Amino acid sequence: MPDAPVPAPSPAPGPSTLLGRLRAALRARHYSPRTEQAYVAWVRRYVQFHGRRHPATMGATEVQAFLTHLAERGQVSASTQNQAAAALLFLYEAVLGRRLAVAPDGVVHAKEGHRLPVVLTRDEVRAVLRELRGVSQLVALLLYGSGLRLLECLRLRVKDVDFGRGEIRVRWGKGGVDRVTPLPVAVRPALAEHLARWRARHAREVPAGGGRVLLPDAFERKAAGAAAEWAWQWVFPAARSYARAGSGELRRHHVHASAVQRAVKEAVRRAGIAKRATCHTLRHSFATHLLEAGYDIRTVQELLGHRDVRTTMIYTHVLNRGGLGVRSPADMLS
Repeated sequence: MPDAPVPAPSPAPGPSTLLGRLRAALRARHYSPRTEQAYVAWVRRYVQFHGRRHPATMGATEVQAFLTHLAERGQVSASTQNQAAAALLFLYEAVLGRRLAVAPDGVVHAKEGHRLPVVLTRDEVRAVLRELRGVSQLVALLLYGSGLRLLECLRLRVKDVDFGRGEIRVRWGKGGVDRVTPLPVAVRPALAEHLARWRARHAREVPAGGGRVLLPDAFERKAAGAAAEWAWQWVFPAARSYARAGSGELRRHHVHASAVQRAVKEAVRRAGIAKRATCHTLRHSFATHLLEAGYDIRTVQELLGHRDVRTTMIYTHVLNRGGLGVRSPADMLS
């Protein structure tokens, strides 16, 4: 007698709430955590704007009204309005299964500005670095010396820093693209000492059940023991561990971005620099100073991880001033 067919297991139920389904759709497509956070926030604002109506009962007309409101009343930038539009179109297409045709003529578009980045001089960079200490100083040195974004720096693993080759490998940078950038000679001694201290602490924590970090994507299922390996540890780990939900297993996250941002802001203030300088200003300064030194713009583009050279072109404003640019006619009067 033939065996009776085994019924296929029913799929695990997915999230029941709209925002839960939105998060699941974003994670399934490997969107970054920050993009997920931004998209969820825009959907919340959209729902609140329309009196908490469910998006399934609305469509292109309501989306256009919300985007127009952002431009007219919210006075948001063009990039902010574009992000809101992308979030809502993703919601309808990936979560609700509807493709919206938002007519461009029906939306008041925010005015697109073309602002030059804030850039520090080399002396100002030195002054800011002198006001920093410990991890914040190391991070700032890498932002300026390697052109990293703040989260790219904080998400570095030990295996991504190659002292022998003098390079840093950025994994899953903006847009999910890997790239290689130089490891500054100036930061190597202090960084090596920092890693040596944490390696000794890590060696003490592992036997006690600690010393584990979160691994990317499904790698933890493929190599369960890798979470405790030194190579996978954060270069800039947080001081405290946390208990993982469900299992209670001790894990360690990297230093929070806000801690470094506060330290840099305070360092700029103490250095007496009258510029609105942030962590990202150090990356702007990296690109600008390379161009001032005569490096090719394509090289700078690759180091920054820009997909389009037109994005890097914003830094060519340095060619229009100072010793590399035009001499003012006022300076030729005498």
